[in-house]
Amino acid sequence: MIKPDLTLTVPDELGAVHFVGIGGSGMSGIARLFMDAGHAVTGSDVRESSNVLALRERGATIAIGHDAANLGEPDAVVVTGALWQDNPEYVLARERGIPVLHRAQALAWLVRDQRLVSVAGAHGKTTSTGMIITGLLGLGRDPSFVNGGVIESLGVSSASGTENLFVVEADESDGSFLLYKTSVALITNVDPDHLDHYGSLDAFQDAFVEFAQNASEFVVISSDDPGAVAVTRRLTDKRVITFGEDATADVRVHGVITDGPVSFSVSFEGVDYSATLKIPGRHNAINAAGAFAVLAGLGMPPADSLEAISTFGGTERRFELHGTVGGVSVYDDYAHHPTEVAAALSAARTVVGEGRIIAVHQPHLYSRTKLFAREFAETLEKYADQTIVLGVYGAREDPEPGVTGALVSDRFVDPSHVAYVPDWQEAADYLGSIARDGDFVVTLGCGDVYRIVPQLLESLAKARG
Repeated sequence: MIKPDLTLTVPDELGAVHFVGIGGSGMSGIARLFMDAGHAVTGSDVRESSNVLALRERGATIAIGHDAANLGEPDAVVVTGALWQDNPEYVLARERGIPVLHRAQALAWLVRDQRLVSVAGAHGKTTSTGMIITGLLGLGRDPSFVNGGVIESLGVSSASGTENLFVVEADESDGSFLLYKTSVALITNVDPDHLDHYGSLDAFQDAFVEFAQNASEFVVISSDDPGAVAVTRRLTDKRVITFGEDATADVRVHGVITDGPVSFSVSFEGVDYSATLKIPGRHNAINAAGAFAVLAGLGMPPADSLEAISTFGGTERRFELHGTVGGVSVYDDYAHHPTEVAAALSAARTVVGEGRIIAVHQPHLYSRTKLFAREFAETLEKYADQTIVLGVYGAREDPEPGVTGALVSDRFVDPSHVAYVPDWQEAADYLGSIARDGDFVVTLGCGDVYRIVPQLLESLAKARG
């Protein structure tokens, strides 16, 4: 993986910009905003995708495959931390002295004069960002935004609005969320993650303290998450709005009903407001409360805000239904941390009825798999009826001897509830042999596990017909 220099001074003017890995939800969203601002955009990605096609239709020149010849003559190159050091476009840009910017640096430059709402947290930030955006639009506001996933009702992950208000999902994984000149900070939780970057829990929490302390207007933060509570205690001279189920929360969630789409009430300034979301899961009631707290803090009418938030229909790769074969439904979810897996499968449990939950888990990163193997096993065994564990998706990391998906499967108490099947076709065929009417299949991971879904659907069809 590359380590972009986050201290690099971004040029005052950026003309043509080249995006390496332009097809990702985050990168494509930023590229779209640069095009909206009048910049010439080129890019490359490893494969065709709907994001690539949409950008081409808007006038971007995009090559498939990474090659030095793709670079052209840009004024800046935008990359992600998932890029490898030997990427030929990255190497040539460095050799030619072209500024190489982390995607957060590019976005921070683009929104430098905006009133910025930044959403951070180990989990829930894509959904929470989508809820804030949906709420603002429902209230008749016109913000700009960039989210980590496509918002279902809008069909895009980013857009340029007419107001001086910008909502951004801020990534804490590599510390780049500290680049933003944030006005309003929402912290969904500070659950330990990305310790491969930070080195320690203390350093991880320190970064969130800095992020919150830098917010110029106010901070919205969980009252339930222990890490968030620890961060809150360290804030000084800040307007803080807490949210959650804790009795002390400024926006207190109560009366949660998780039978199907989640219903709940929030108490705020002595008044109760109720809502039913379009999406399942207790965790989404909490996410909605955080979004509500942001809108209330911005001075929006509380009842109207919660009503607008409740129209949020989800984002791509968050408990997303891809098809049903013979009574077996196949969903995909981005969950890649034990807490996220528990939330996703708990949500599935509320709507599966008498069926079973079959998890197809792709471990993400060798370091995370090694660190959390036991927690993943405990979570999957508790919340899923059957689990299929795939091979590790290394992303930015080199393979580590002895670190495979078997680290997770071997830690199940009851081995009859799990199978380690690293070959995707074998995994799909195994699923076809065990699935039955009413089951929910949920692929889990932030790598490329979503690409196995067509194989799963095909194997289910063959086994059942």
